[in-house]
Amino acid sequence: MGPLIYSAKISEIESMALVETGLILLVLGVLAYVAVRVKFSVVPFYLALGLALGEGGIFPLSLSETFLTTGAQLGAILLLLMLGLEHSGPSLLSAFLERKSVGLIDFLANALPGAIIALILGWGFVGAVVLGGITYVSSSGISSQMMKETGWRGSELSKRVVAVLVIEDLALAPYLSLITTLVAGAAFVAGAISVSAAFVITALALFLSFKGENAFGKILNTQAQGGLLLTVFGMALLAAGSAEMIGFSSAVAAFLVGLLLTGEVAQAVRLRLSPLRDLFAAIFFLFFGLSVSPAEILPVLPLALPLAALGIFGKLLVGWKVARDMSDPSAWKRAGAFLIPRGEFSIVIAGLAAATWFGGQLQALTITYVLLTSLAASIALRAFRSSLENPTAKKKP
Repeated sequence: MGPLIYSAKISEIESMALVETGLILLVLGVLAYVAVRVKFSVVPFYLALGLALGEGGIFPLSLSETFLTTGAQLGAILLLLMLGLEHSGPSLLSAFLERKSVGLIDFLANALPGAIIALILGWGFVGAVVLGGITYVSSSGISSQMMKETGWRGSELSKRVVAVLVIEDLALAPYLSLITTLVAGAAFVAGAISVSAAFVITALALFLSFKGENAFGKILNTQAQGGLLLTVFGMALLAAGSAEMIGFSSAVAAFLVGLLLTGEVAQAVRLRLSPLRDLFAAIFFLFFGLSVSPAEILPVLPLALPLAALGIFGKLLVGWKVARDMSDPSAWKRAGAFLIPRGEFSIVIAGLAAATWFGGQLQALTITYVLLTSLAASIALRAFRSSLENPTAKKKP
């Protein structure tokens, strides 16, 4: 084959990859419109598309795998970076002190069932820690979007729900480091050092978050929006990549970078990065769906259904604890509905454990679990919601 013919073949393949990628993004956009229209979380739609386009799906992809792999990595980093930007040292500390008893109930009601089921399945201690985390952590992204769409963001109820989410998010830093260490099969001493380092680094980031607003405000110019976007995103990628090289969690590193930025700087970065986050988060969920064959869903469905039922009950229990003293007798139901969906963090945890011997079954179980809980949350919120009870609706003429 001559060089010109070879070059033409390469060019044709690249062009087809662009066409395939463009079609994927177009379909993701249409699904986002549909989700808003029917007032459901868009995450199940993205996951379902991934199942349809993956191995064993209806239209398996062939050319855009490299783009989707890189996009999924960027999506995970951006999700954790934006999560860090949502919080600050004072808000984390305040939420922990105010709702620490609720946080304990949340852990017992939602992490323990997953851990016990993993032990019953014979997945051992590592499996128990992994599945316990998957069933424990609510999706901050889905919950925030649901509160925004229903007009409850900024209300007293949303503040109480966010306090629970903050406690869960704070637990992610040492937890993700623990998962990374356990999956790598590190010795006890190495594992203890890794988790201790996560605690120390997180504490340092929290301390700097208390002190860092003026310092970072002087270094990062919010008026130079392009420079701000490139600098912070570059910092997150550099921190995530460096963390991976030394055996630390890249997700935790991205979260801590976001946590270091507070005040006006954090607000400006959130505004600039939100569209980018939405793009790569969609690819992240799509890619996870691609990694699971639809044929693997049916065998785990008998396990996923009771696990989801336990997860729904556990979060409703937390919702009752959070809102039981509010004047609205149905407030606890809405609080529970906001906490029910699992999403990005459950998928990140399952991705970290993909290399384990039970990783394939775990990923199929996780995607089914996320689908069930996110759909259940949307259905429950519709059932519990009334326009007369909506604080935003009351203000409308």
